[in-house]
Amino acid sequence: MKLIIGLGNFGNDYENTYHNCGFLVVDKLLAEFGVQKGKKECDAIVFECNINGEKVIFAKPQTYMNNSGRSLASLEKKYGAKGEDIAIIHDDMDIEPGIVRIRDSGSAGSHNGMKSILAFATSPNFLRFRVGIGRPQNGQMYVDYVVSKIPKNSEVYIGAQKCSEAVKDWILGESFERVRTKYSK
Repeated sequence: MKLIIGLGNFGNDYENTYHNCGFLVVDKLLAEFGVQKGKKECDAIVFECNINGEKVIFAKPQTYMNNSGRSLASLEKKYGAKGEDIAIIHDDMDIEPGIVRIRDSGSAGSHNGMKSILAFATSPNFLRFRVGIGRPQNGQMYVDYVVSKIPKNSEVYIGAQKCSEAVKDWILGESFERVRTKYSK
């Protein structure tokens, strides 16, 4: 069983924003695997499917970014997911656009969604797939930057595509170490 959680903020105002990279990657994976029907549960929109004989759950928390951990806790309890079966996908300002970093442990850094995830997770040893968004330019405030729209020609979309390919390989049975070596910079 695998549980893939893409972090983001729900609602039309947040579509295609930097902070919604987790949702963007999950949407790419849902399209790739032909999964269409989701249901509202565990403070998330949840998509269930079976891939190569394994149950796979995709989730997009509907709690706003800073409370994402609440959804994770409910999903862990309902589905019995354990640390190494869980992948969290999120944006990261400390990584350049177009770059993906993959880890199996670590801190939340300055990411409030990850702070919430770590506060609620039953184990800190879950997989982290981070999409680089870079830092704001020209004195823009961080909070304004992460909720601003990603320009159409941004390298962030390249990073989101790479991230979706990495998660897909992991879902299809590649070892985490091999995925990390192949995709993470």
